[in-house]
Amino acid sequence: MADNFVEYDYLIVGAGLFGATCANLLTKAGKKCLVLDKRDHIAGMAYTQEVEGIVVHKYGPHIFHTNDELVWKYVNRFAKFNRFTNCPIAKYKDEVYNLPINMNTFYRLWDVVNPNQARMMVEAQVKEYLKEYERQKPQRFRKGKVFRPENLEEQAILMFGTDIYNKIIKEYSEKKWGKKVTKLPPEIAGHLTLRYDYNNDYYDDMYQGIPVGGYTEMVRKMLLGIEVRLGKDFFANRKEWETKAYKIIYSGPLDEFYDCCYGKLEYTTLRYEEEVLELPDYQGNAVVYYTSDDVPYTRIIEHKYFEAPRHRQQMTYVYDEPRFQGSPVPQRTVITREYSQEFHKGMEPLYPVNDKYNEGVAGLYMDKAKKENRVFIGGRLGSYKYYNMAEVIKEAMELVRGI
Repeated sequence: MADNFVEYDYLIVGAGLFGATCANLLTKAGKKCLVLDKRDHIAGMAYTQEVEGIVVHKYGPHIFHTNDELVWKYVNRFAKFNRFTNCPIAKYKDEVYNLPINMNTFYRLWDVVNPNQARMMVEAQVKEYLKEYERQKPQRFRKGKVFRPENLEEQAILMFGTDIYNKIIKEYSEKKWGKKVTKLPPEIAGHLTLRYDYNNDYYDDMYQGIPVGGYTEMVRKMLLGIEVRLGKDFFANRKEWETKAYKIIYSGPLDEFYDCCYGKLEYTTLRYEEEVLELPDYQGNAVVYYTSDDVPYTRIIEHKYFEAPRHRQQMTYVYDEPRFQGSPVPQRTVITREYSQEFHKGMEPLYPVNDKYNEGVAGLYMDKAKKENRVFIGGRLGSYKYYNMAEVIKEAMELVRGI
């Protein structure tokens, strides 16, 4: 490659949060960057768009949360964050439960009112489960042998008991992942939260919120002054793109970068069904999970609740006459139904399937990536990790710091 023909210091494949953070920090360090994305928009899966005066999360809910002060200060350079706190609920048939699983969930299930009562109920169910399991499979309980969960079903019941497992975890997990719970790795239960208190906040992080105006505007500010080319597929003309920069930062699917030479990695993906309704409210909450298998979708998002209190209607009474205060409430609302579906080539890969097989294959690719001289791979898809947005940005910051 002759230096006379190299136009950029870095070619960055992907205009999502990982790519935008790398591009922003490298540009501030005096490097010339070109950002590519095969989509027709920036911000990747965090892309937002205004519909009916409501900022809609086009690829599912994105709530920013972190305990990392450095990351929080960084994103606040580009956006003002609201005070949204995620407090989802779960619907199992005609029953409604709080998430994360907490004392409100236990009260709804068992009419218990304190943590000790709840713990006793969970422990009794776990004990009964293990007793029956030992009767059916005594080889798992040989003298001196520790019972170690081998799948999501076993791990979830040990953590939550059978009632919560059956009503909140089992059918939902099979819908989301497209596999029987007995075929899913126990590590998935690590994404589930159990609290013996009445705190409905889904995340414990110190810093939480959503950028006012949406993520697209935030990423646009991150990419100011940087050349961005949209609708450009890196793999459609790979050899030519690779000649344009000294180094490459890639945030797409890990296996795709290496032509699946060690085998294909598994992903799950979603189908989104967006609808504008002639109603001021639809479900009374931003995120509602549907955990029974008689409902085809996994959750419904009502986007206006991400912007509360901007869309909150407040009523006070003056001389017994109702009066409304605050911002006008939209008489329409936008919802999105999410459907899990089997991933095929050409679809958007969303979530890595972090079982032993895929972790092993991903490890082979990552070992290969470490030997690269001019290529750096990261992000949720590039690292094949179940990252949240703050973790993606932190990884990008650490990458730039080290190159």
